Amino acid sequence: MMSAIIPILTMPTRHPRIWREISPVVPGTHPYDGPEETIDRMFNALDVDAWVSARRSSLDEAKASAAGIIQAVREGGDGALLAMARKHEPDLTSVRVTDEDVEAAYNDVEDRLIESLIEAEARITRFHELQKERSLWLDEVEPGIVLGVKTTPLDRVGLYVPGRRAAYPSTALMNAVPAKVAGVPEMCACSPPPILPLTLVALDIAGVSEIYRIGGAQAVAAMALGTETIRPVQKIVGPGNVYVTAAKMMLREHAEIDFPAGPSEIGILADSTANPVFIAIDILAQSEHDPDAACVLVTTDKTLPARVRDEIGRLLETAPRREIIEKALAQSGYVIERGMDEAITAMNEIAPEHLSIQVGDSLTVLNAVRHAGSIFVGPYTPVAAGDYASGTNHVLPTAGYAKTYSGLNVSHFCKTSTVQIIDRRGLDAIGDTIEAIADAEGLNAHAESVRIRRMFH
Repeated sequence: MMSAIIPILTMPTRHPRIWREISPVVPGTHPYDGPEETIDRMFNALDVDAWVSARRSSLDEAKASAAGIIQAVREGGDGALLAMARKHEPDLTSVRVTDEDVEAAYNDVEDRLIESLIEAEARITRFHELQKERSLWLDEVEPGIVLGVKTTPLDRVGLYVPGRRAAYPSTALMNAVPAKVAGVPEMCACSPPPILPLTLVALDIAGVSEIYRIGGAQAVAAMALGTETIRPVQKIVGPGNVYVTAAKMMLREHAEIDFPAGPSEIGILADSTANPVFIAIDILAQSEHDPDAACVLVTTDKTLPARVRDEIGRLLETAPRREIIEKALAQSGYVIERGMDEAITAMNEIAPEHLSIQVGDSLTVLNAVRHAGSIFVGPYTPVAAGDYASGTNHVLPTAGYAKTYSGLNVSHFCKTSTVQIIDRRGLDAIGDTIEAIADAEGLNAHAESVRIRRMFH
């Protein structure tokens, strides 16, 4: 396989202070002909710090509701889950999806979609195979001392696949494929009822046979705590709404999680070379996910926000999910920076789930970016490519958590153990060091465990 060689570029000098020019478009001065009330509240100038703070605060507000749901599942088990599921699918007799349900789903999905899912799964697998660590490596770092790492997959993981507002078969693939590549023997998946056939087919293609019709915080609670029929998992992965994300964070003492992955978001870093139509459609693409989705344009071009806003208005007129998009646009907007160094600094502060770089010198900017879930470089790299078929994973940290977390990958489904193999030569080489430090710490038995061994020949 041939791989492109990308030169290591020198990071640009950063200006120590962020300078922002907030210049909202005056309502009614652009060509969008929609209601003026809608114009006033969509895609306006914003403050980075306030925007990031708002994304975090929504999670805090959801924790009270999530706590009640978690307690209901803890006390009611399967009965509580079924009662909650029946609110959306009244005739359910069990939350478990049967093999017959999955087989029937194939009959309800067009062949071309099945083929597309198979192709996407293959591309996602190919990329994640590149991430796979050796199961064991050992290296003799000096005579008599061999060190290494043993990598072991987790035994059982839980996958959360969003649903109800839209089907997300792509997320089924994104959750399951890296777990399968890692070698996890047991995967269970939860998705809100009714689960659409396309999602069931995707889960089956990805190798998931244990599927439950459960959504929201109750799904997270069921996988973390276990019920009469659902055995607890070691780790829960997958994006969801603020209640799902809050529940994941609250139940970490029972099951580890990937990272906070809430409502979708995009940050777009652009200069005067950017195409406003491309930016506008990328913003709509993120906004149509969820009313709580959000988009931020950071640019050095003072004229670009107004042109993007015009294009948003034009595209919005025929958007099928217009109502959802408008709600998301109410918490989206733009920031104008004096120079690219300041723009990069602002974007690093935002640490977006998706980062689109649409600038002239894209590789220099890419090199300077420190915090983003997944990065899309150039005008012909839409976020949708990573959402579906390029092979990268679209399960990513949101709300600024990309500063400390990586997007979902094979390592999320593994744990490592360090290995050491030391013979007499090696112990003699490091024995004095061990004994001196152990004695200084007052841990006599530690030191003796080395001294006694060194006395034997």
